[in-house]
Amino acid sequence: MGKLLRDLELFQPLRERIQAGLPVFGTCAGLILLAKEVDGGVPCLATMDIAVKRNAYGRQLGSFYTESDFWEIGSVPMTFIRAPYIASVSGRVQALASVDGKIVAARQENQLVTAFHPELNDDPRVHRYFLEMIAAQKRRRAL
Repeated sequence: MGKLLRDLELFQPLRERIQAGLPVFGTCAGLILLAKEVDGGVPCLATMDIAVKRNAYGRQLGSFYTESDFWEIGSVPMTFIRAPYIASVSGRVQALASVDGKIVAARQENQLVTAFHPELNDDPRVHRYFLEMIAAQKRRRAL
């Protein structure tokens, strides 16, 4: 994905827009793209103060479903597919959810990331959280 972003000359404009406040929701591989540290790999956009463990839950056969608490939302369904997890957060990053002691969702200003795929379940609350995050950011900018 990083190579494609560079080949299409989208890497730098996208990175600059995110740094300027463009809201972004990185799911699974998107979480890895935004991370400043990636185990066994080179960071890509590196806009979020997180360290990531890639393929932390194994291969495709290691995919699984669970439910866990998400900050301010409550218990949400979580589908993991060859998922990463967040090994550590720093700076202004807020961990939002964890599974078995591993961080699986976090937020830093205009950026939201999840190691799981909320779009694969019928529960819209994580997406609603992102939309509310954007609305709050717009209200702050209007002041």
